[in-house]
Amino acid sequence: MKKIAIYGKGGIGKSTVTSNLAAALSVLGYKVMQIGCDPKADSTINLLGGMPPEPVMNSLRNDITPGVADIVKKGFNGILCIETGGPTPGIGCAGRGIIATFDLIEELDIFGIYKPDIVLYDVLGDVVCGGFAAPIREGYAEEVYIVTSGEKMSLFAANNICEAVNNFADRGYARVKGMIMNRRNIDNEEKKVREFAAGKGIPVIGDIPRSQAIQDYEDMNKTVIEGDINLPISQKFLDIAKFLMENR
Repeated sequence: MKKIAIYGKGGIGKSTVTSNLAAALSVLGYKVMQIGCDPKADSTINLLGGMPPEPVMNSLRNDITPGVADIVKKGFNGILCIETGGPTPGIGCAGRGIIATFDLIEELDIFGIYKPDIVLYDVLGDVVCGGFAAPIREGYAEEVYIVTSGEKMSLFAANNICEAVNNFADRGYARVKGMIMNRRNIDNEEKKVREFAAGKGIPVIGDIPRSQAIQDYEDMNKTVIEGDINLPISQKFLDIAKFLMENR
């Protein structure tokens, strides 16, 4: 089982990238699980036709211990979907939802029951602390990929993520293995991203152009992989998915 954490600044399109990669991996024949690690609990919405699963924290907040069937929902092409959710807005630490969910996943032996080939953690990366760092520091993910554009604040968040991962470098935890450029069509965008990546010594493994098709299919609660696998933008995600499974 391969476990990958995908980080990025809020609003950078990280969940869009993650869900399209999950869909691409599934059509390549892999059994995929996607775990949304964001209080908004919308990571898997386009894999589930607009109906995301009940977030784990919703149940725990009401003193209900959910079972396997309560937190794992099957989406497009059999993709297994989990959402951590978060506390009541304005009360408590959002990152604790991730830690509580990970504990429950272990307690229920979710990985043992479903035996996925690959697990994708979709993690908010604006602040890499507490629960949001769990996929890095608790040994859940072996590899980290960062979604970024060439915008200043996106690269600033990417730098914070790199530094957070490096803080655990001596503990055998996850490593940043590459960056995925999700273009916003700003001036000199490719140059900015590639220079940043080169400075960190990590490759740019994917280049996602702006595509109206992504928005059109998201309006239909679908990924572009589900919508039309033959589109050039779909091929971009398929190429990255192949890289993720072939990279060792």
